[in-house]
Amino acid sequence: MMHTHPSAKSTVLIVDDHPNNLDVLITYLDKSDLIIFVARDGEEALELAAQSAPDLILLDVMMPGIDGFETCRRLKQHDATRDIPVIFMTALSMTGDKIKGFEAGGVDYITKPLQHEEVLARVNTHLMIRKLQQDLQEQNQTLEAYATLLKERNMELNAQNAQLDEKNAQLKELNASKDTFFSIIAHDLRNAFSGFLGMIQLIVENIGNYDQEELKKFIGILQNTSKKLYTLLENLLTWARIQQGAIHYAPRALNIQMVVQRNATILSPTAEQKQITLVNAIQEEMLVYGDEEMIDTVVRNLLSNALKFTRSGGTVTVSSRLVEGHVEVTVSDTGIGISEENIAKLFRIDAKYKRVGTAQEQGTGLGLILCKEFVERNNGNIQVESEVGQGTTFRFTLPKLSVE
Repeated sequence: MMHTHPSAKSTVLIVDDHPNNLDVLITYLDKSDLIIFVARDGEEALELAAQSAPDLILLDVMMPGIDGFETCRRLKQHDATRDIPVIFMTALSMTGDKIKGFEAGGVDYITKPLQHEEVLARVNTHLMIRKLQQDLQEQNQTLEAYATLLKERNMELNAQNAQLDEKNAQLKELNASKDTFFSIIAHDLRNAFSGFLGMIQLIVENIGNYDQEELKKFIGILQNTSKKLYTLLENLLTWARIQQGAIHYAPRALNIQMVVQRNATILSPTAEQKQITLVNAIQEEMLVYGDEEMIDTVVRNLLSNALKFTRSGGTVTVSSRLVEGHVEVTVSDTGIGISEENIAKLFRIDAKYKRVGTAQEQGTGLGLILCKEFVERNNGNIQVESEVGQGTTFRFTLPKLSVE
């Protein structure tokens, strides 16, 4: 049986096996904004409470089957009904009975015979408390949700701050490296220009004292110095353009064998002069996908270095193989090799490594830095292996041209 009010807000479950008591209670509560559920014994009360989750239970103590105390105990054993306030209705007025009711989980007593004002006062009071408890619980849940969200945001913020700190540290290190790099470049330029200008001044001041052979010798030195300065400036400008993103990346299908052969032809006079055998062992149909100008620069620099640091009678070999969807190009020589300590400096701008070739060839120290930049720009990587006195091998990868 259920009695409702049109503007009902709270729900009350009345549990009593006497129809007269039920009628009295419904009459008392009729004008309140309540939905009323009715159960006639403990078992029915337990089932109805679990289904309807009332805001308040008015529970008779003396009932057939399980009594009110046991019914209350069972209500408090289940999560769905544990927090529902229970008001006992009983004619028992002994202190021991009341204590037993509170120990079972009850919150209040209404003594029979029932009084209208008392019933309304206790029901309204406990419904108000229940409503406040529910509001507080909702607020706590909201606060917990906000706290969880805030914790997540803080974790995200901490992670972002950690990433920012790492990026700042990397930027600081990079700026320091660039400062060192520019200091080295400035030193190289100053020395080269000082020698260049000093020799010109020497020639001008003593030009009448030199014969043709001496002048030819001096002019040759000036020519070599000019070439070194030009190469240094050209590499420096190329590196600066890379840092500024000013070099356009235009990948396309390339026959790497033809790229190597073109550069081998250009450098063949150097190889012949030093009596070095230059071998292009790349298969004719080895196709890659990359920027031709960048890859051309990489191949030219690696071949030039190999020839520079290989003695007369040595060999420079270019070969290739397929490695997991990439083409690995290998430039190996039988030259003087590089120590392990100096290998670590090859691709670092803050430790520009350069040395004189086997025929006193000069270098700028920028070539390998450009090679690394260009290879990585073409989605590859570059590595080096070397043993002093046995030779050096550079390997770089490029994406293999797929059928699609």
